[in-house]
Amino acid sequence: MTIHNTQPLPTLPQLTKATALALIVAGAILITAVLPAEYGIDPTGIGKGLGLTKLSASTNATAASTLLPAASTPTLPNSTAVAAPAAQASPATVTKSGVPFRSDEMSLTLQPDEGSEIKASMRKGEQFVFTWVADGGKVNFDMHGEQPNAGADFTSYWKDKQQTSAQGTFVAPFDGTHGWYWRNRGDKPVTVKVKVSGFYEKLYRP
Repeated sequence: MTIHNTQPLPTLPQLTKATALALIVAGAILITAVLPAEYGIDPTGIGKGLGLTKLSASTNATAASTLLPAASTPTLPNSTAVAAPAAQASPATVTKSGVPFRSDEMSLTLQPDEGSEIKASMRKGEQFVFTWVADGGKVNFDMHGEQPNAGADFTSYWKDKQQTSAQGTFVAPFDGTHGWYWRNRGDKPVTVKVKVSGFYEKLYRP
């Protein structure tokens, strides 16, 4: 026996009413849920109350970090990027000098119980690298400096005993003469050889 569906088909007004109702429900979902969660657009304030706008912020941040390189900085609208002049040097990394670069070598021989000096005439801020070697024995030394017209007053930078060599970098803390005093406390002659390179006026024996 064949059973036929006796339910009547919906009429055109019923279909129109159902379609309109579906569109209204879809629009409400779009405004209250989809737009706040996906795009951060919340005209009714319901999305904020439900915490959906936070999802939009998290999604946008993730997308931005994916699109932009890690080391890049986005340019703000209506802003002008200003590059630092290439000729402008950082004072923390570059020291300018008014004297030309130079290199000098000097030596002196100290008899037993004899002392002597080698000095560089420098202005404040000028600098050099140095190395010295004692050949034939060990010496006591005092690296120090004197200001002009200081008399017997001087400033010690580095003192040590019974050494055969030393090396380093020196920056003049004031205008004046800066260098070394060596003394041979042994019983044989010792020759001290000094090499200096940098920015200073001259290297000499007082």
